[in-house]
Amino acid sequence: MARFLLVAALFAAMFGARAEEAKISAGSVVVLPVDGMVSQAQFFFLRRALKGCESAGAAAIVLDMDTPGGDLKATEKIVQMLTKSPVPAYTYVNTNAGSAGALIALSTKKVFMAPISAIGAAAPVAGSGQEIPETMNAKIVSYFSGYFRSVAQKNGYHPELVDGFMNLDKEVKIAGEVINPKGSLLTLSAQEATRVIGGKPLLASGIADDVPALAGLCGLDASRIVNFEPSGFEHVAQWITTLAPLFLLGGIIGAYLEFKAPGFGVAGVLSAICFLIFFGGHYIAGLTGLEMPAIFVIGILCILIELIFFPGIVVLALAGAAMAVTALFFTMADFYPAQPIQISFEMFRVPMLNLSIALLSSLVVITILARFLPSIPMFKGLFLSSKASPGPSIAPVVTELGAAANLQPGDTGTALSILRPSGRAQIGEGIFDVMTNGEFLESGTPVRVLAITGSSIVVGRAS
Repeated sequence: MARFLLVAALFAAMFGARAEEAKISAGSVVVLPVDGMVSQAQFFFLRRALKGCESAGAAAIVLDMDTPGGDLKATEKIVQMLTKSPVPAYTYVNTNAGSAGALIALSTKKVFMAPISAIGAAAPVAGSGQEIPETMNAKIVSYFSGYFRSVAQKNGYHPELVDGFMNLDKEVKIAGEVINPKGSLLTLSAQEATRVIGGKPLLASGIADDVPALAGLCGLDASRIVNFEPSGFEHVAQWITTLAPLFLLGGIIGAYLEFKAPGFGVAGVLSAICFLIFFGGHYIAGLTGLEMPAIFVIGILCILIELIFFPGIVVLALAGAAMAVTALFFTMADFYPAQPIQISFEMFRVPMLNLSIALLSSLVVITILARFLPSIPMFKGLFLSSKASPGPSIAPVVTELGAAANLQPGDTGTALSILRPSGRAQIGEGIFDVMTNGEFLESGTPVRVLAITGSSIVVGRAS
């Protein structure tokens, strides 16, 4: 029940997210809230929104910012994403851009301040809020201050501001004027951030009462403003993407068990749920659109069409399997619609790792299932067995391998149920669980024993 509720919630979130994306069109000015703590979930939301903006050809995005700071690694990902995108980004500090917020603001084209607002104070601290040990702090400040200075310089800001935001041990001087003394972190009010020094604003391009006013100052069409809201499931998506190999494993094992058992049962439902959670989580995380799930479904349909209508063709099933695996792989790859694809190991590292773990684990689990589950009473009906006691109706399966010892390849009989590809057949005087080599046979079809391997009896059409 919990899985069904999660799937239902994810579907609701996906449709809600899709509805949000549908609002965006060419020329839209998309407002994205950056409030609360900056986190991986915030990155997921911004990534999904930015990809939607790139696909639709939005004119600009505006970060409506009110944050005290947050995770430095998530901040770095957001900054990289914004600096690479062809869609121009603006920051509206409304009313706080503390710590990580200040660094994200430097990655946008222009910064505007609300009349009462502040930006700055970006010294790194531990996740618990405590001070980082001196040596480690020096390393972090040295690396990230250098990184964010390059970001600031690329976007036309005074790079010295980064040292003021992050480094207590540096005095900040711009155009010969001391902006911040050594021993304190720089925090700027709206009026201080817009003060002109050295022929340009210290940081912010102006003060705006609201986002429409900002749009007017930037030459954007205020009538095209679109508010894009998070789905609320970004934290769930974070867990799903982290546990992606487990959901893939569940989907593959469920499909295997369903394939071994006639009809569509619990295993098939669980397999479908695992794959739905996998695709839903990656959609909410901004890693994929609806194209990859569609390709996956088409691939599965190709496999089923061959098994049901054209058994033995092989090509259709192979093409379907290739489509399904490709969809699973690229669902986990991070591509941006309006940016050139740069093939690199780093881009494909996570998809390769997750898919490899899932496939290898599936192989091990399937081998164990094939070896031990037939001897467990609960699962006898799922696996091929040996001889059963004859009678007017199909009797419970007898699993002793010796009961089939008198069967030989070439023996003939009749299918008692639909073989798709497993089912029951009467061979001689015994009733057996049998399977075909992928061919689907109707009940009543004459069959011939092709091979006997362990407890598996493989049959084919007698003709």
